[in-house]
Amino acid sequence: MNFYSLNNPSEKVSFKEATIKGQAPDRGLYFPEHIPVLPEDFIKDINSNSREEVAFRVIQPYTDGSLPEDELYRIIAETINFDFPLVKVTDTISTLELFHGPTLAFKDVGARFMSRCLGYFVKDNDQPVTVLVATSGDTGGAVANGFHGVEGVNVVILYPSGKVSSVQELQLTTLGRNITALEVDGSFDDCQRMVKEAFADAALNRELFLTSANSINVARWLPQQFYYFFAWQQWEDKDHPPVISVPSGNFGNICAGLLAHRSGLPVQHFIAACNANAVVPAYLQTGEYKPRQAIATLSNAMDVGNPSNFVRILEIFHQEFQSLKNVLTSYSISDEETKETIRDVYTKNHYLTDPHGAVGYRALIDYLAAQNTAYPGRKQKGIFLETAHPVKFYDTVEPVIGRPIPLPPTVQALIGKEKQSIKIDPLYSQLKDFLLSR
Repeated sequence: MNFYSLNNPSEKVSFKEATIKGQAPDRGLYFPEHIPVLPEDFIKDINSNSREEVAFRVIQPYTDGSLPEDELYRIIAETINFDFPLVKVTDTISTLELFHGPTLAFKDVGARFMSRCLGYFVKDNDQPVTVLVATSGDTGGAVANGFHGVEGVNVVILYPSGKVSSVQELQLTTLGRNITALEVDGSFDDCQRMVKEAFADAALNRELFLTSANSINVARWLPQQFYYFFAWQQWEDKDHPPVISVPSGNFGNICAGLLAHRSGLPVQHFIAACNANAVVPAYLQTGEYKPRQAIATLSNAMDVGNPSNFVRILEIFHQEFQSLKNVLTSYSISDEETKETIRDVYTKNHYLTDPHGAVGYRALIDYLAAQNTAYPGRKQKGIFLETAHPVKFYDTVEPVIGRPIPLPPTVQALIGKEKQSIKIDPLYSQLKDFLLSR
């Protein structure tokens, strides 16, 4: 399988090259030259396969030619060696819990898969690799954990000062060794812009071996398809596929879900659940895509004013606006609605969501209510993705529910650790100077 730049379809590279480069030299994101369609029998008999076998069948067409099958299977087994339970919340709504990995966030899957792929690809290189990544919250911790101690790889994480939770900050700033955190006096969009400028800087790339671990990297983006197939394995009513609501910021996760759907995964409809950063909800209403300055919210990992992966979603649908609208709906949920949802779901259904999951739940409730009004008697059911453990946002969640959240062991181990970060302004020149000084 080859991948092409969305800025130049004639620029094609292998999965290995796309993983190492992160982004095409012309700043385009890489996209597979074709979307593989899985056999109907595989979808029908999915419960007869292990999670490892399902993940292997999903990802192998993309990695073909770059990874030996036995190596790919090893990487998959190490990537998904924790639970992905589908938990019933109401009679019509379930949640897919994606926070059972080492950093309690859905991004553990992509970070672990990519770190192992990259480690395999560069094991014989003389020059160290610098992984450059921007984070709005969970990506930083997942990438730091996934790459910590990997030989020949140095990781530099940019995060917006004061705009990630205290637990998220500890996860990405306390590991040391080959992990460096740059605390940027700005927004996530500033961090992401600086990273993109670094990859487009030819002089810098002649000096350093740079790659990205954001969801713009195919090795981070593509394995997120696994979640949706694991949900389908556990979905009881196979005759009636679910509506799936995805908390969406940079749109890598839902883009992977839409890709899985194009590959044959049964899904009734997708919902991109956004916070006040409503670029995509506005686009689906007007047909005009207008990036905005990011707005800080309680669901901070989704505070993105110009989601990078949306161009991939448009490519999946061949830039056809109506085709996209037939499959995807998007809602914007306010902070007040988010807190109200956390409280209501906890009180009435005895389930505790994090702020991002609450956005996903509220968007799903709104969509199902609209469908029930438009089509009386057609009782649809849905899944929302719970993308992070609520404890990662205890400073938001605990005041809403009026009680402390028990600390998982992985968080207890962070308490008392000293933050290690380097403060910089949102200026590319400062990032470049830092990288060249290492």
